[in-house]
Amino acid sequence: MADTTRRKMLAVSALAPAIGIAGALWADGTSQEASAVSDGPNKGKIVTINMFYAQCDEICPRVTANLVKVQKLLGDRVGRDIFMYSITLKPEQDTPQAMRDFMEMHGVRPGWTFLTGAPDDMELLRRKLGFTYPDPEIDKDKAQHIGNVRYGNEPMALWAACPGQANPEWIVESISWVDRAKLNTKTSITSTKSSGS
Repeated sequence: MADTTRRKMLAVSALAPAIGIAGALWADGTSQEASAVSDGPNKGKIVTINMFYAQCDEICPRVTANLVKVQKLLGDRVGRDIFMYSITLKPEQDTPQAMRDFMEMHGVRPGWTFLTGAPDDMELLRRKLGFTYPDPEIDKDKAQHIGNVRYGNEPMALWAACPGQANPEWIVESISWVDRAKLNTKTSITSTKSSGS
């Protein structure tokens, strides 16, 4: 039962326009309705998700700089079959211009979407994605937020997380674990070896 609930939660979260995110700021600086995020090109794709806020002077800049390296390693797959999402923890401060400046400062390229919306929606999304601490006192302090990156392939129900400051090559390798094409290739290789012995 817990697996079904978790799976439903992750399906909803990927990427939560179903709960009413107001808008998305794309890497090219344009704002779009969040429904554009879930309705078309991302269905059935691999996603990475992290939480941040632009005025953070602790973990956010370090995680973002690390994910820029991940984006470069993934190359032209980002925006095609792998989609990166950064969701603000402080939508009341992270205006589209503040996020645009943050993205520009870090050299974010197309295929990586920064999301903002109504504070209640962002908080619900944070909780649904599991970016929380068990201790409510720590959890309410946004400066103490978790610096993890969630990655997954919702149709295959494959989801995991890793530290946002992990080695970029390791993050890319971790993302490949939920890659349908690579999994199918590994399966067929394994099957061939099994039938030959």
